[in-house]
Amino acid sequence: MRPIGVARGLRPSDAAHDRSARAMTESRDYEPLSIGGGRMVDEVLFRILLELEIHKAQRLRYTVSILCLTMEHAGAGNGQALAAGAPIAEAIAVRLRGTDVVTVRSEGLVLCLLVDAEATHLPAILERITSRAQMASWSAGGSSYPRTAVRAEDMVRQALDLHTRARSEGGNRLYVAS
Repeated sequence: MRPIGVARGLRPSDAAHDRSARAMTESRDYEPLSIGGGRMVDEVLFRILLELEIHKAQRLRYTVSILCLTMEHAGAGNGQALAAGAPIAEAIAVRLRGTDVVTVRSEGLVLCLLVDAEATHLPAILERITSRAQMASWSAGGSSYPRTAVRAEDMVRQALDLHTRARSEGGNRLYVAS
């Protein structure tokens, strides 16, 4: 049996073959973090996927959006008990589409990469995410390619800045770059 992607008659190096065989074996050992929804990824992979998705969106002419949010536990008041990022991110991922990805930044912020979602769709998406959460308040910021930014780092910066503004103005707000 020849590895996927290797033409007949060509033999990959033994080291490369061992790595690909190990990766295929290891991938069968793990189950996806969310079934039927978006996927949880680490922050580095999130940035890579964002870059790739923007390049694809440029060619195929569709929209990519980012949503940055935090949630606070009921009864916390003034952000004293910020909800843990990973459990919130997993709950969010389940409510998203299979094309979307979610990551948690080191400071507990949750970032969602929403493929083919317009800036005007972000309030409805946020409503779907927050409607079942047992949280007292949330704060969110969003940005969209190509409407508000054309580079990945600009999209992330805009979403983070708008999240900070929403949080400083009392929470339960979504600000989207325009």
